[in-house]
Amino acid sequence: MSLIKTSEEIELIRESARIVSKTLGMLAAEIKPGVTSLQLDALAETFIRDHDAIPGFLGLYDFPNTLCMSPNAQVVHGIPNDTPLESGDIISIDCGALKNGFYGDHAFTFEVGEVAAPTQKLLQVTKESLYEGIKEFKVGNRVGDVGHAIQQYTEAHGYGVVRELVGHGLGQEMHEKPEMPNYGRKGSGKKFQEGMVVAIEPMINQGTRRIKQLRDGWTILTADGKPSAHFEHNIAIVNGQPELLSTFDYIYESLGIKSDEELPFRSQKTNP
Repeated sequence: MSLIKTSEEIELIRESARIVSKTLGMLAAEIKPGVTSLQLDALAETFIRDHDAIPGFLGLYDFPNTLCMSPNAQVVHGIPNDTPLESGDIISIDCGALKNGFYGDHAFTFEVGEVAAPTQKLLQVTKESLYEGIKEFKVGNRVGDVGHAIQQYTEAHGYGVVRELVGHGLGQEMHEKPEMPNYGRKGSGKKFQEGMVVAIEPMINQGTRRIKQLRDGWTILTADGKPSAHFEHNIAIVNGQPELLSTFDYIYESLGIKSDEELPFRSQKTNP
């Protein structure tokens, strides 16, 4: 698949990303103690199909569900189950949608009830690092510039940056080139060009960067059992600069949060 997308293709990716954004916003209102990830998964599948799209993860590489749902020490790729969420939990929800032949794919880590202050800080820093990385996704920069920005920001807080899992290009395939690590050296890797579309997704651990995998073949956990956070946006290079195709605003609207974090990366088309 071409690394460079036309303006028409970027708009199709934006449409799919917007469906994911709305799905996450709908789920934000449903996440509370006592709810199971399987219940949330069913809601998401219905919502996506009601928006004339196909769940992007369901069946992809034989994944069994609509959402990757990863609580607490799970980093990514958690399989929904019937264990109720508890106050104090966090849960990363990664969602994909396919419409008109193009994918949207992004993620947000939610708090469940009252969450401990150190865990809240992990979520805040991880989300801030996402935008630090996005700033570097522009014409003339390289893959290593994005990873370096994320790594520097999170490691300054003593957190571990997962190495084995990375962001990626996005388009007619869920995972396209280039790979987008959350660590790296300035000036290294592929040079960015106008029309590139990627998913940038810091996966940051409170403790060690090391991970392990459950026997289910999917679920990734921190090696030390400490919490992990995951935030992801879809971004295109338009007029040389990063432009968000996804938005967290539907989440913030559901949760009653005011935020201007996305303003530097928006066009009028990105506004909900």
